Amino acid sequence: MNIPDFKKTIVKDEIPAGLPLHVQALWHDGKGNWAEAHSLIDHLDDRQAAHVHAYLHRKEGDLWNADYWYRRAGKQRPDSTLGAEWEALLSLYL
Repeated sequence: MNIPDFKKTIVKDEIPAGLPLHVQALWHDGKGNWAEAHSLIDHLDDRQAAHVHAYLHRKEGDLWNADYWYRRAGKQRPDSTLGAEWEALLSLYL
């Protein structure tokens, strides 16, 4: 699946089957449901989930917590917009 097709599923409100939890979190975030997105990944230990978790806390405005999760993911907080980071995460993990 590519990013434009992924975005269409958000508009149609039809989450694709078989997505990893960290991509499901991005889908819910794309729908504007931060709490659901966070609940899907806040208990996961892998680097991909930590990366998405970092993005979500950055979006929330909790930069200290975001930076913690970026370190857990082996990443640095980007200087890009939140929308650009969301798409970059999809490019990496979709």
